[in-house]
Formats: sequence, structure tokens, C-alpha cells
Amino acid sequence: MIKIGIVGGTGYTGAELLRLLATHPHAQVLRITSRAEAGRQVSELYGNLRGHFNLTFSEPNEQELAECDLVFFATPNGTAMKMVPELLDAGTRVIDLAADFRLQDPELWEKWYGMPHTCTETLAEAVYGLPELNREQIRVARLVANPGCYPTASALGFLPLVEQGLVDTSTLIADCKSGVSGAGRGASVGMLMGEVGESFKAYSVPGHRHLPEIRQTLSWVSDAPVGLTFVPHLVPMIRGIHATLYARLKAEVADLQVLFEQRYADEPFVDVLPAGGHPETRSVRGVNHCRIAVHRPQGGDTVVVLSVIDNLTKGAAGQAVQNMNLMFGLAERTGLEQAALLP
Repeated sequence: MIKIGIVGGTGYTGAELLRLLATHPHAQVLRITSRAEAGRQVSELYGNLRGHFNLTFSEPNEQELAECDLVFFATPNGTAMKMVPELLDAGTRVIDLAADFRLQDPELWEKWYGMPHTCTETLAEAVYGLPELNREQIRVARLVANPGCYPTASALGFLPLVEQGLVDTSTLIADCKSGVSGAGRGASVGMLMGEVGESFKAYSVPGHRHLPEIRQTLSWVSDAPVGLTFVPHLVPMIRGIHATLYARLKAEVADLQVLFEQRYADEPFVDVLPAGGHPETRSVRGVNHCRIAVHRPQGGDTVVVLSVIDNLTKGAAGQAVQNMNLMFGLAERTGLEQAALLP
């Protein structure tokens, strides 16, 4: 059994992580921390987990966490970097579901997250946890930076085009929509049902924190600088991300459908729909899948890629479990073979 610790288990991401680990055949959650809920039973806070865990939330304690084989951080940005060095020194591996180790440039981190990076000596060894790109590096990593939700949906949609040098990377557009759970579980007037219901809006148009992350990922596979216009939107649903991605072809390509099918043929959690498909967010609700469709409207030079994920699963906790499986030599699908929830 993999002995698991979870730091920050009371948010939506932490709850989703617990849900997935509850039926994972090789994972045993030993520690789960929350300063606000210390002393409270997990099943008291999350009734859906009754009978699955006999755990009590506790204050974070580095020595107790160091007894685990792996620690997940489902915490606000800036938390993991304070504890990770000690855990790594103790031989504990780490998956950070926040953004502390996603950006390789600490100055870029400070610009977008508004705080200095206090763990730059460890930043260089962090592996960006997108298995479809960094699978072999993840297998041997001590520290994995779990990707953001928007970056996961966007990168998976753009990768086949950028890797092959088929599109003008200076004019990429990611038009993305997210459910309200992406904003977290904290109380906020702007996230009340009376505020978001029957409404639809863009936000952070001048610049969103996930913009440099998407650009960084695509730059790793591009032979030219990556320019990206990224506009996120809030839609009145709980879970899900729909990314509509636009790119302009530089040269003629024989068959975009074949390109995408071949790129993801061996990927267990990327599903390329048949030609003409339109993926729905409900088709990935609660599962670790990304469903993709590629279009070339009117046979022109603009490619439109549709990419959907569940922001809490493939966009967070599910991808973290996928990375855990890789890190500990397990079959990648282990604990992640659920069917999506419908309706």
C-alpha cells in the first residue's frame, strides 16, 4: 500500500482526491490536515465518504507527514513551497495540486501570483505533471507540479498541432469556460447561485494566472515563440471546462482527424471523437478523461479544437492520482476507471 498524506483536505479538490482514493486498491490515506477543521471526522464534513474513511482532520505536522510515501498538497498557492523541502529530505514524494512549482521562472511566478517564490532551489527539479507530455519524467520524479485545469484542457487540444509545427504559434486563441467549482469552496458573494445562475461572463481578460502556464507548456514543443490570447469565462454549472481553441495553419495537412487520433492512440485518458464530433462537459463529469474534437470550418486555414474535462478530476485530483500511479509503478488507469455521471 502507498501511504498517503493530504495537506488541505477540505476544499473541492481535496474532497475529489478523497473520493478517488477511497476506492483505489493501492492507496491508504494516513493523514489529512486542516487547521480550520482539526479534530473533526472526515465523514462528518463529507457525508458521501461515510464508510470509506475513519480519519480525523489534524493540524499540519511535517514529521507526521514525512512518515508517508506520498503527500498531496491541495492547498492555496504559496503553501506547499514552505513544507516541500523538508518532506523531500525525509524521502517523501510530493504532488502539488496548487501552482507553486508549475512555472519554472521564479520571477514569472512572482509577477503572476504576487508573492516571492521561497523554494527556488527545489523548483528546478519539479516535473510538470501532464502525463501525455512528461510521462517518463513523472515516473522517476520526487516532486510533481500538477497542472492547472485550464492549462490541461488547452494544452491537450493544442499539442498535436504545435508539436508538428503545423500552425502559427504567434496567434493561438484559447476561449475557455469553467464551472463555479473552479473558484474553490470559500464563501464568496460572486459565486452565489443568485449571482451566477442564468448568467454568463468573461473574467481576467487582461491576464489570467494560467496564461503563462499554457504558454510554457506549448513552448516546450514549439520551434517558434508562443503567443496566446486566453480568455476564461464563468458559466452557471458546477463542474467542467470547455475549451474552444483556434489556430491558423501554416501549411496544408493531409488529415487533422488522423493527426489527433494517432497522437492520442495510446493515451488512456484522452478520447478523440469521430470527425464532426462536439464533446460535452457532462460526458466527462467525475472522470479523468479529456474528450477532444478537431474541426476545419469550411475547409479554411483555421483549425478549431474542442476540448472538455472535469476541472476537479482531469483538471486536478484525477490527474494527481494518474501521476501517483506513474510515480509508484502502477497501471495508469488504477483507481480511475469510473464511467462519467449522467444526467
